[in-house]
Amino acid sequence: MIDPRAIVAAGAELAADVEVGPYSMIGPDVMIGAGTWIGPHVVINGHTSIGEGNRIFQFASIGEAPQDKKYAGEPTRLVIGARNVIREYCTISRGTVQDQGVTRIGDDCLLMAYTHVAHDCVLGDNVIMVNLAMIAGHVHLGDWAILSGYVAVHQYCKIGAHAFIANNAGVTRDVPPYVMAIGNPALPHSINVEGLKRRGFTPDQIRNLRNAYRILYRSDLPLAAAVEQLSALVETQPELKPFVEFISPGSDRGLIR
Repeated sequence: MIDPRAIVAAGAELAADVEVGPYSMIGPDVMIGAGTWIGPHVVINGHTSIGEGNRIFQFASIGEAPQDKKYAGEPTRLVIGARNVIREYCTISRGTVQDQGVTRIGDDCLLMAYTHVAHDCVLGDNVIMVNLAMIAGHVHLGDWAILSGYVAVHQYCKIGAHAFIANNAGVTRDVPPYVMAIGNPALPHSINVEGLKRRGFTPDQIRNLRNAYRILYRSDLPLAAAVEQLSALVETQPELKPFVEFISPGSDRGLIR
């Protein structure tokens, strides 16, 4: 299953059915799970763990040293889950000791061509990054978050579950769950209604989330007052819990408002 023109270093651990295409290079500290396909001309280095059933296309660079001037060769890691699709020229860096020392990607993500995941980022499950979307170091993306083409996310920003970032947006502050953000700098636009419908949210749940959005962004309430009002609704509207938990503790970057 390994093309004779590929280079797999001694010490690399590949499941028996892993396929590796011609001219790909696998480093000595790499682990790759069953059913994973590595196309031609892929480079995978560093302490990198890749789960089962992934597909990594040509010219991707996975697990290289972080693009951080503070990095001094520490043995940091990259952990990739299962069934992800990583397309052409995607770059994913491993972590730094200034954070947790690990970059993490969940399961069932789609990272399209020319996307970049910097050091210490954490991606949930079912994340989509469209062509040329880029996230700087220490960024967190929640489950089902979608970054459209040419999106750029500032370091340390957090984007909540089910959020949608429109094309060419520049994210400089945190985006709560369920929210659609547009523009540069990115500003709140609405609830991601179409995405929620596709994921099985009911009309009542979507209505409740729209109301929560209005309380946060259209009522002119101070943030603390909006959080208090939303928190009172969580018991009867549990879909609001991720929204409230995200905005309650504050953040390094602040919320888009």
